[in-house]
Amino acid sequence: MSKANSSTGTGIDAGTRTDTDTGADERAQRRADRAAGEQLSTAPREEGPESGSGTGSGSGTGVPAMGVIGWVRWFWRQLTSMRVALILLFLLSLGAIPGSLIPQTSVDDFKVQEFKDQHTTLTPIYEKLQLFDVYSSVWFSAIYILLFVSLIGCIVPRTGQFVGQLRSRPPGAPRRLTRLPAYTTWRTDADPERVREAALGVLGKRRFRAHTVGDAVAAEKGYLREAGNLVFHVALIVMLVAFATGQLFKSEGGKLVVEGDGFANTLTQYDDFKSGSLYDSDTLAPFSFVLDKFVGTYEESGPQRGTPRTFEARVTYNEGADGPDRKAVIRVNEPLVVDGTKVYLIAHGYAPVVTVRDSKGKVVSRNAVPLLPIDNNITSTGAIKVMDGYRDRHGEKTQLGFKAFFVPTFAGHGKGEMFSQFPGAEYPVLALSAYHGSLGVDSGLPQNVYQLDTSKMEEFKDENGELLKKMLRPGEKLDLSDGEGSITFEGIEEWASFQISQQPGNGLALGGAIAAIAGLAASLFIQRRRVWVRAVRGADGVTVVEMAGLGRSESAKLPEELGDLASALLSTAPVAQERPEKPEKPVEPAASDASASSGVPDATHEDDATNEAGSRPVHPAEAPAEGAEK
Repeated sequence: MSKANSSTGTGIDAGTRTDTDTGADERAQRRADRAAGEQLSTAPREEGPESGSGTGSGSGTGVPAMGVIGWVRWFWRQLTSMRVALILLFLLSLGAIPGSLIPQTSVDDFKVQEFKDQHTTLTPIYEKLQLFDVYSSVWFSAIYILLFVSLIGCIVPRTGQFVGQLRSRPPGAPRRLTRLPAYTTWRTDADPERVREAALGVLGKRRFRAHTVGDAVAAEKGYLREAGNLVFHVALIVMLVAFATGQLFKSEGGKLVVEGDGFANTLTQYDDFKSGSLYDSDTLAPFSFVLDKFVGTYEESGPQRGTPRTFEARVTYNEGADGPDRKAVIRVNEPLVVDGTKVYLIAHGYAPVVTVRDSKGKVVSRNAVPLLPIDNNITSTGAIKVMDGYRDRHGEKTQLGFKAFFVPTFAGHGKGEMFSQFPGAEYPVLALSAYHGSLGVDSGLPQNVYQLDTSKMEEFKDENGELLKKMLRPGEKLDLSDGEGSITFEGIEEWASFQISQQPGNGLALGGAIAAIAGLAASLFIQRRRVWVRAVRGADGVTVVEMAGLGRSESAKLPEELGDLASALLSTAPVAQERPEKPEKPVEPAASDASASSGVPDATHEDDATNEAGSRPVHPAEAPAEGAEK
């Protein structure tokens, strides 16, 4: 090899040097092609940890010697890698599963307590793992924060690289376009400058960013792929921010309203109210509404008898303190929206109207008492409490309590237990049992309004000395013992339960979800690719046109697109017609023999082409005779 490099060289030496240089050129070209493909991506390049020589430790094995700063940099690179971001996103979705299957304290305390009472073995384990407060637990918050940091650390460098690529121009054409995955070439009589100018026009019409670099036109397209990738990751951050905002600033409360009654959006009006840790009660939207009528219809026959068909709450509402009256209809999944606050219809039931009189016939109370449904046919239970205004026949103040059991459609006596046969109020019956004494409401302790605490009460007795109870139809009454008064079942009204919620992050989360889907679609279906068009004049004066394409990933559409571009360019640079070859001159035998005997090449063979090995084709006159020694 040194001989070939130092001397003028024989034919063998020159050939050896040419093959070596060619191999080096090929390797350099392959590295350039790989670099061109890598430039199509904005993904951060992973760097390995810096390695020392190992001589300091005496091992000599190249053990990494990073130090504290090196380990911090390594940890940061791992945290901001796409692989770790996907793992954290997967862990976040896994962590949300217990929050959907196990009752949460932030949603329903009663269900959590009921679960604890029924699962005494699992409760201590769940409490240690914070499974009753998943979304505010330490481990869920850690995953959430790490994912947030990972996405930001991944997006910032990619955004900088992408902006740099947008501001830069496509790189020049590789030396050998034939190595690219999509390639075509032809010869044309058009000038190279005209071909390049036409290529700029064709690529520009196809929305390629193109410019001329030397003897070729470089073009690039598909930037929306990387833009979609960035939009997808930014949208994930937006959704995380929206989720955090909704949890910190949300408010949610419930209110049961009987027909004819109303609700004003103040804290004292709520039956129950929950809010985020950063919520300010001053941000409650000022509005009020009145439940004019609840309309519920059901399938009356067939196998789907009793299936709900219509649930509508017809209300009159006002925005602000002095807003005009407006009519609205609230349906399931069709809330009333007032100043960013949504009023949902979530349940309904019946409220029997009862009138209580004392021993002198004076009306003590007349109310519609809501009862809670216990099945799909709205069989309902509850309690009727008379706390003030009642005096017994001796004139002493006392309190009354009635356990109530209501069915909107009673099957009749002797036809099974007292359960409703249909959710509509076709044959309503109210069963009552009466007590007197202390309801326990004066102790200051909270009490369930739908349950009756009889620990400090006495039963009213019937004529047989048993608990006084009776089933009533509308218009009927139950007379208390010893002329202590009566209770009359006047009729029924319906009630509706509403959920009033304010979640400021919902719109942001929806926008983030839409942007994430759009960005993901762009990153999956748009291919970023480059195209080069080279036009040079050959030795015979004919222009040689080469076109090649390179995509970030292999795609069957890239050759098709390159073929379409070539077809469009052919209108300006059509394929040159093949020129007829020069006829060979006749060879005179004498001259041939003379040249063969003298060893001088024949002038008639000066235009003969050489083959790939570099040797000249042998003329038939110079071929050895058959059977001669080789």
